[in-house]
Amino acid sequence: MADSNSSRKLRVGILGAGEVAQVIHLPTLALLNHLYKVVSICDISQNTVDHVGAKFDIPQRTINPSEVIQNPDVEIVFILTADEFHETLCIEALEAGKLVFIEKPISLSIPSTQRIIAAEQAAGGNKVFVGYMRRYAPSFTEAFKREVASIPRIMYARSRDIVGPNAHFVGQSGTSPVKFFDFPPGSGEDRIERLGKLIGEAFPTTPTTRDIQVCRFLGSLGSHDLSLMREAIGFPESVCGVSANEPFYSAIFNYRNKTGEPFAVTYESGIDSVPRFDAHLAVYGEQKTVSIQYNTPYVKGLPIVVKVDELNEAGETSSREILSSFEDAYTVELKNMYECFVAGKPIKTTPEDALQDLKLFDLMYKQIAKQG
Repeated sequence: MADSNSSRKLRVGILGAGEVAQVIHLPTLALLNHLYKVVSICDISQNTVDHVGAKFDIPQRTINPSEVIQNPDVEIVFILTADEFHETLCIEALEAGKLVFIEKPISLSIPSTQRIIAAEQAAGGNKVFVGYMRRYAPSFTEAFKREVASIPRIMYARSRDIVGPNAHFVGQSGTSPVKFFDFPPGSGEDRIERLGKLIGEAFPTTPTTRDIQVCRFLGSLGSHDLSLMREAIGFPESVCGVSANEPFYSAIFNYRNKTGEPFAVTYESGIDSVPRFDAHLAVYGEQKTVSIQYNTPYVKGLPIVVKVDELNEAGETSSREILSSFEDAYTVELKNMYECFVAGKPIKTTPEDALQDLKLFDLMYKQIAKQG
């Protein structure tokens, strides 16, 4: 991890000063002020820029993203905007010689993501870090992956992410975010046009309302779960079935062990009005089950726990819990990114890695179309 005595601070420009910036990234960057310094911020709302800039003492405040990107004092651009703006802002930042942190999903279509990859390669590579914070949680990278690796043959696995309204957790985060609505004329139409182009790339025929709902859901909540699943147990061989009933979605994926035996993975996710956060990944072996339970990231410091249930030598059920660290996943993620960009550590969550999510989404879209 990054040396707390490091003398170099990466100078940050923020694009998008909404909820995720106010609740997550700006407070985390402030706590990591030995590694990062926020020098510029942009949002479509002037009132948001003024409020957040004053709250976090950010010198440059603008509603023009190019002013952040072209600022010579900015070394790394954080793209925290709506998904449909990710590609154009990322490519502009890369062409300006900046490093980029881009929140997942990297984009909403395979061609869009491929254009980002091409721009990064043209800029020399190793310039874009995609924000999949769950994959940086120490309980996942250390305990969960270690315990899963000890299962000789996976029999079954389950990915679940059923959560209540974000507002319930945000309201208890202690960050007091503020939302303004002074959007420039035509901004809504611009956003709809950009989204339409990406959706058009994602679906070969005219997309239905359900297609658009699935695409937006997988890009938001689904990318957390499916990216985690990919790192833990690999990419599925095929998609057996998909159920899409907004706001709940489920799927069955076909997998195969390294020794050849098949197994299935079920995915279930949705958002309702019950204020709870049930996000977990569980892997079942013949004599051992390993699961990791995530809590809301909006309340800092909540533990991410790994649970192991297994058959012991006496024929008994043995259960244990492992907590690798109380340090939250967002903090660990940004420490890891610092090491990548300052010390040359390889990036785990690259655009090429993020492209795999879009390819899995595409398999799910095709299965939905096949089902009719």
